[in-house]
Amino acid sequence: MNIQPLPHCPIQIVYQDSALLVLNKPAGLLSVPGRGADKQNALSTHIQALYPDALVVHRLDQATSGLMAMARHIKVQRDLSRAFEKRQIHKEYVAIVHGTLQTHSGEINLPVMADWPRRPLQKVDHIHGKAALTRWRVLARDAAANTTRLLLEPITGRTHQLRVHLSAIGHPIVGDTLYGGVSAAAAGRMLLHAQAMQLAHPVSQAALHLHSSAPF
Repeated sequence: MNIQPLPHCPIQIVYQDSALLVLNKPAGLLSVPGRGADKQNALSTHIQALYPDALVVHRLDQATSGLMAMARHIKVQRDLSRAFEKRQIHKEYVAIVHGTLQTHSGEINLPVMADWPRRPLQKVDHIHGKAALTRWRVLARDAAANTTRLLLEPITGRTHQLRVHLSAIGHPIVGDTLYGGVSAAAAGRMLLHAQAMQLAHPVSQAALHLHSSAPF
């Protein structure tokens, strides 16, 4: 397969060894290839061209930037997947949302499920949805722009969880046109970034604290 170069948004390798890769995914790049010839340009494809043993463990939305882990052995992939399922891998995101949150911190505890007639959208559904919990903390408020910068901790890992939760409380992410956030003309992207990942190394069990500063 012919891999297209990404001179305008290079994929940064944040951590690498014989068991694990942690990458800084640019916004706008798919995590894995999708259906159709126009959806083959993906982070996993580029990385597997350099590291043929790299295996996908989890994904970030195409519009989201930040830290994404890949395993370099099937056992490591299984161990990391299990750690995600058991909530043993701590992740933090930074987002800029519309409106001003008056309190300093809080939780969003709303069940989420697929909005089947409008896939790939998700929705809050108190009857059929799966439990979803997000913790948030205000980092800064911009009164002139009427936006708030948040630190987000997804306790669960539902599809589009952060985007759905913030939209549901009336503060959609800037640039998230799927869930009510108007376009971020200046940034040219959705303002959501996976900035931190804390985990035990899948082989040595050493504590890893990885960080990627938000580009906005």
